[in-house]
Amino acid sequence: MYFRSLWEKINAVKKPYLLYGAITLGFVVWMSFLDTHSWTIHKELNQEIDQLENEKKVLQKIIQEDKKNIEVLHNEDSLERYARENYGHKKNNETIFIIENQDGLK
Repeated sequence: MYFRSLWEKINAVKKPYLLYGAITLGFVVWMSFLDTHSWTIHKELNQEIDQLENEKKVLQKIIQEDKKNIEVLHNEDSLERYARENYGHKKNNETIFIIENQDGLK
């Protein structure tokens, strides 16, 4: 009964309004899901942009830390200390003993 009365109300509406409504509905569905500029694609692109911006912030922090390290290493004494600690460099008449823990604890 309810569907019959609903169908009668739909039939009572003029045909051009139904056509306009159907076209509008079709357009909204097309633009939301099917088109190359659809809402879903824009959502994915915005997520990718956010991810890249976060990665950019992290890389900028790393660059700032590297710039600070470079400024510190302009001094010859700090450069020598860094080379000795990280690369095992030594002077000509010097012997270096590297002691490693067997259990891996420092």
